[in-house]
Amino acid sequence: METHDPGTAALAGISAPMDKLAMGLAAGLLFGAAVSGVTLFHLLLQPESAPNLSLLAQYFYGYEVSRSGAAVGFFWGFVSGFVAGWFVTFVRNLVVSIRMFIFKTKAELARSREFFDHL
Repeated sequence: METHDPGTAALAGISAPMDKLAMGLAAGLLFGAAVSGVTLFHLLLQPESAPNLSLLAQYFYGYEVSRSGAAVGFFWGFVSGFVAGWFVTFVRNLVVSIRMFIFKTKAELARSREFFDHL
């Protein structure tokens, strides 16, 4: 009967690749909602010591501090968040894959070291 090591199961869960599309969608929705929410917050409450949100128009084409600007901000926030989430997940998966390849290669070399010593 085969015994399962809890450390092996935890390592398999940590090193499993993440879904780039799901992370992109989650980050896009979160960032889009944040930009839209901050815009609506500024429209409704008009805080005096708030930063100048109109500077977002430098990055998001068509953005302004208005109700329509909140929709434009949601769109551009979603696009920016999606790209950032997808890219970060891609890099994470790549780094984990490279590290796992290195660990596997080192383990295989360590196992075969004695074999080559006896030749």
